[in-house]
Amino acid sequence: MTQSFAPGDDLIFQLESGFGLLRVIAIDEREGKPVWHLMAYEELFPDIESAESALADPASLHIRRSHMALTDRAFERTPAARLGNRPLTNDELAAYNSWKERGGTVSDRSALLMLGLR
Repeated sequence: MTQSFAPGDDLIFQLESGFGLLRVIAIDEREGKPVWHLMAYEELFPDIESAESALADPASLHIRRSHMALTDRAFERTPAARLGNRPLTNDELAAYNSWKERGGTVSDRSALLMLGLR
């Protein structure tokens, strides 16, 4: 991966219909390889500036998917850029913690495919 990301990072990705937001919830390891834990927001934005403005009031955003666990390969196929970093809340970590307790599975599909987006 050419760019490094950390928990709490807000990421932006581009679709034909606009820009979407992801959030890095955690990064852990399984069998010596990174597993990326992401949250996805519902909103799409016409430009990067609109997405950045929305992140100034994150409580106004709607969660599309509270947790996705991706292999490193799947995350690399999710083209995203870092917009900033904010502290994670307990609510944001709840789905990840539940996944850990259940011994959840990890997907090799990109975040966009998991969201039904192309």
